[in-house]
Amino acid sequence: MSKKNNIDKLSIFALGGVGEIGKNMYCIQYANDIVVVDAGLKFPEEDMLGVDIVIPDISYLTENKDKVRAIIITHGHEDHIGGLPYVLKFLNVPLYATKLTLGLIESKLKEANLLGETKRILINADSELQLGVIRATFFKTNHSIPDSVGVALDTPEGVVVHTGDFKFDQTPVNNQFADMHRMAEIGSKGVLALLSDSTNAERPGFTPSERSVGEELEEIFRKSKQRVVVATFASNVHRVQQVIDAAIATNRKMTVIGRSMVNVVNIASELGYLNIPDGMLIEPEEVNKMSADRVVILSTGSQGEPMSALTRMARSTHRKIDILPGDTVIIAATPIPGNEKYVGRTVDELMRLGANVIYGPGSVSGVHVSGHGSQEELKLMLTLMQPKYFIPIHGEYRMLRHHGMLAESIGVEKENIFLVDNGDIVEIQNGSARKSGKVQAGNVLIDGLGVGDVGNIVLRDRKLLSQDGILVVVVTLSKQEGNILSGPDIISRGFVYVRESEGLLDEANKIVTNTLNRLMSDNVNEWASLKTHVKEALGRFLYEQTRRRPMILPIIMEV
Repeated sequence: MSKKNNIDKLSIFALGGVGEIGKNMYCIQYANDIVVVDAGLKFPEEDMLGVDIVIPDISYLTENKDKVRAIIITHGHEDHIGGLPYVLKFLNVPLYATKLTLGLIESKLKEANLLGETKRILINADSELQLGVIRATFFKTNHSIPDSVGVALDTPEGVVVHTGDFKFDQTPVNNQFADMHRMAEIGSKGVLALLSDSTNAERPGFTPSERSVGEELEEIFRKSKQRVVVATFASNVHRVQQVIDAAIATNRKMTVIGRSMVNVVNIASELGYLNIPDGMLIEPEEVNKMSADRVVILSTGSQGEPMSALTRMARSTHRKIDILPGDTVIIAATPIPGNEKYVGRTVDELMRLGANVIYGPGSVSGVHVSGHGSQEELKLMLTLMQPKYFIPIHGEYRMLRHHGMLAESIGVEKENIFLVDNGDIVEIQNGSARKSGKVQAGNVLIDGLGVGDVGNIVLRDRKLLSQDGILVVVVTLSKQEGNILSGPDIISRGFVYVRESEGLLDEANKIVTNTLNRLMSDNVNEWASLKTHVKEALGRFLYEQTRRRPMILPIIMEV
């Protein structure tokens, strides 16, 4: 470890994942060395019309790409790995991840044609990495996916610990226990700053063990006289294993539907993270040939996504599987904030088809537990690590605030707790920390193949189009004589139905004609000026008549 120069300092900042759920990306910088932890995505909010996914703004990293030593991934969930195919196009740096996490990442990189040009290094909980002046070590954690780790980054200023997503499950499904001994060892040597998962900071007590879900699933499988459909997150490998175990215990065969679920099951079973007996899996086409009480269908769609397998089954548009009266459908997940109405709609449609639907929070249904620690577990992590400074991460602001209060309750000084936003820098020099400026951080919107080409102006236009529609006005003018040769032709899309609004559009036509004739008689012939006056006159008239403000697009041609 090199000695620290008095002018060098440690900077900690998030490009995503603070004050929000998703697109996690955290940066630890000392002098000319930057280590990035995670590179996730999040799903678009309701006002992000047409947007597919959202990733962090990595402008700061691309501007300083010669300083970025590595991207370390804590585990294989989409909100931690989903941004990699986009980030690595602009930031080709070594990638470090555990076995299952790397398997899931490689599948993504293969689709993006980045597999050959990305340096991927396999790590485990015992690995040590020297990344410039920063040394990285790891510790095992529990989460809803195997191979999850926390990261300890030893800098010349002190040790910064990033917990990753975690809970303390005393009876884990895969018997891989969180390494509390290693955590306590790190804490006993001194932790300068702790960055810790805040998702369940509002929930008192402990998060129940994943194993309790398996018992509930087995009981439901036994009582069900027909087929059972289980929808859960594809990446929740522990839950998938529980479904397999319950199917074995109740003598049922299983089929897997949904592209992401098939992908994860294949990768996890190939790498030894899923135990699936030979002959257990059947093809979807075989489901209807088997006795209904001998089949389990494992599906995507726990969030009510419009194109997911469960949603298509609920709408009777799935090519291979129909929901029949008496089937049992288990939605083994809690809706992500904002998805509640999609899940509710799917539940309604399933019930219309006669299915018995088991859904709702885990405490109600018993078929879901969180992968994140509740208050007592968060306090346990704080107690093990004993940090001087504390930065709650991975959660909306209220969760960060609650986590800060928990830290205070176990003895962290109030002035040493930093509630930050994405881009805020916490700077530590000579053992003293303070907030110090910002780096550029925000959302980059992905729409189709476009990365970042949809911004606030495009979203504003889409919102306007979705609310009041568009009116296109096409006019041809004579360059020599300065009069109207043809038109105006008015085309309405999403504003009014033309056949029922002929009077309104005829009047609008007259407004445009009169406006243009008046301008041309006053020798106004600049296109920009003509378009502006047409938009203003027509917009004013249409608002008076309809109380709507459609987007008006004048197209003026000269011949």
